Amino acid sequence: MACLQKLREDIALLERLFPKTHERFQIVSASIDELEVKFVGTDGKSIQICANIQENYPREPPIWFSESDDAIVTALLEQLTQSQDGTGILAQLHMLVLRLCTAHNLTAPTELEAIAPSPLDERDEGNGSELESTVDDDEEDDLMCEMEDVGAARVEHSEDGLVPPEGLAVITRVSQVQRQQHLKGAPAGSVTASDRLMKELKQIYSSDNYKNGVFSIELEKDNLYEWNVKLKKVDEDSNLATDLRQLAKPPHNKDGLLFQFIFGTSFPFEPPFVRLVSPVVTNGFVLSGGALCMELLTKQGWTASYSVESLITQISATLVKGNARISFEPKNGNTYSLVKAQQSFKSLVHIHAKSGWYTPPKNEG
Repeated sequence: MACLQKLREDIALLERLFPKTHERFQIVSASIDELEVKFVGTDGKSIQICANIQENYPREPPIWFSESDDAIVTALLEQLTQSQDGTGILAQLHMLVLRLCTAHNLTAPTELEAIAPSPLDERDEGNGSELESTVDDDEEDDLMCEMEDVGAARVEHSEDGLVPPEGLAVITRVSQVQRQQHLKGAPAGSVTASDRLMKELKQIYSSDNYKNGVFSIELEKDNLYEWNVKLKKVDEDSNLATDLRQLAKPPHNKDGLLFQFIFGTSFPFEPPFVRLVSPVVTNGFVLSGGALCMELLTKQGWTASYSVESLITQISATLVKGNARISFEPKNGNTYSLVKAQQSFKSLVHIHAKSGWYTPPKNEG
């Protein structure tokens, strides 16, 4: 638990050094999971920047992102996210503020001296040092156990509420699977994607929408990269809500719309592939095969700051806005499949790459 305690101490230090009233750099919000900061440049213009702190921090750096379209900011955040040296939050923020001040021809805050990295700090973090090369198998096991302890602490102290027992059971199983894969030297996916997906899983299980039965989730054979999401409740005044109530009755006896979410190793920098599995739906921006016509699900429309829960909410709103209706007696051959969905979505992306995406007037939502 030493890593977790050190992280809390570092966050407390940052909040003291850079309060929301600081003229140049401000800690907007901070927790052991996420950090939001603001850099105030020339003419009072500010840049909002966020960082997701990974489960295996500080062996892996936080994931940095921003809505800013400044090329300097984008390049700097990418460098921080991919850094192999100085992965601690203090060292990374020191570099971030220093580089931004240099880019804007501004004097760096004097408070930066308090978080300036030293060779000892980098060696202690175990990134590329001689100490790391001498770690044996037993020490590696101890490290993995410590990482699991940190993950458990994040669940217990989640700011979004407690994770219910069924959620804890899933998270525990997935953590064990990942640990075994790591020890065998054949981890599935990528470190960044796995860490973010574990965080998303915990947030969803502790969310009000999940607890109130708006949707449910189930991992396909405990595969962190393949989720079955069942949307059970939508806008009560919509036609789709009426159809869902009918769907729950005999002879259908189904309690929602089943979606498949497939995440790639580039998540969260690229969106998951999402398709409707069942039942068959007409309208609602649902394509043949079950793919969804949503710019948010393309590389151009997606941002790393978007959460899976927000995506589910947006899918629900899109279905209602498109007047989706459940087809209780679909025509022969009108069924969904992964191959059909992938083909139709690929065609959709190709078409919109040329013609662009239609943005409705604000009064239409």
